[in-house]
Amino acid sequence: MQTMQTLSGKVVVVTGAFGHLGAAVAHLAATRGARVAMVDRAPQPPPDPPAAAFAQGGVDLSDADAARVVMTAIAAQLGAIDALVNVAGTFRWETIEAGSAETWDALYRINLRSALCATQAALPHLLRRPAGRIVNVGAHAAARAGLGMGAYAASKSGVARLTEALSEELKDRGITVNAVLPGIIDTPQNRRDMPDADPTRWVAPSAIAEVIGFLLTDAAAAVTGALIPVTGRL
Repeated sequence: MQTMQTLSGKVVVVTGAFGHLGAAVAHLAATRGARVAMVDRAPQPPPDPPAAAFAQGGVDLSDADAARVVMTAIAAQLGAIDALVNVAGTFRWETIEAGSAETWDALYRINLRSALCATQAALPHLLRRPAGRIVNVGAHAAARAGLGMGAYAASKSGVARLTEALSEELKDRGITVNAVLPGIIDTPQNRRDMPDADPTRWVAPSAIAEVIGFLLTDAAAAVTGALIPVTGRL
């Protein structure tokens, strides 16, 4: 089992890699032997970035051309792409009455279109490998939109439908496609935004990364089209 859990020799691309969850995924993949490519819209990597074979900021993955350019550069520099983890995303709380259509457009672009464009750009490279892996980060909250969560839930529900449709499209072509559905992630920003909540009930980025890491391995070869809740104790 330990051999099946290794990522040695794999090239793993992580989008949104400069954020808390993306950095945790990149760190786990690197410690398990993968060569990691970190891509983010943010211009600068985190202060203490994981070891990465490729890192590029300032990439708008909702732009199909920009996505193709960066995936081509990764494959050229590292020789292949074996796995793509679509972490890039954001959250906004906004009621429909007081909000704007622009918020819905923005969350669609960042949460869903970026995953779509990154996936389309990576697919030609993934299809050249014997066991490609795509893991998307959705949201447990997308199952039913709460107050102020309409735009966010709609965009993350789209990630779930993208996962399901693509898994059907690729199930006979050697690529698995799955999604994790986190609850509230224990980050400094969420602690600031919810000072009265109990963060011990939330899920740590490292715990989500462990589930993603499993889905990238040979041990998860029989899992595709799954939407896996990773919610801590909510």
